Amino acid sequence: MPTKTADAVWNGSLMDGKGHLKTPSGALNVDYGWKARAEDGPGTSPEELIAAAHAGCFSMALSHMLATAGHAPTKIHTTANVTFNKVGDGFAITGIALKTEGIVPGIDEKTFKETAEKAKAGCPVSKALSAVPITLESKFMK
Repeated sequence: MPTKTADAVWNGSLMDGKGHLKTPSGALNVDYGWKARAEDGPGTSPEELIAAAHAGCFSMALSHMLATAGHAPTKIHTTANVTFNKVGDGFAITGIALKTEGIVPGIDEKTFKETAEKAKAGCPVSKALSAVPITLESKFMK
């Protein structure tokens, strides 16, 4: 499997500086900064990128688990909310809340919810972020 990379450049102090993130694929070429992270400033933040990665990975994992069980989903939609708070003298990601809904022909709500819980545990990004409490709310759409 290939290794994925990203480059980050930061100029200045934490509060007043600016940064830029870029990936070789071109999928990411964006500014980031403290105001985007702790306020509602322009650009992105590490937490927003973690949320995107987690939502994407979880959706793929859930889709794969359902399809492997013979129930390919029509649609999986996941939102990840990453909480960033002041903790002690620093800052930390203190929680991730996943919300997913799916349209999956041929199964019931119980099976969908059980499979979603397994995907939460098995998703590679969930595993990488296991030091952070991760919650899941799942909704089965008929």
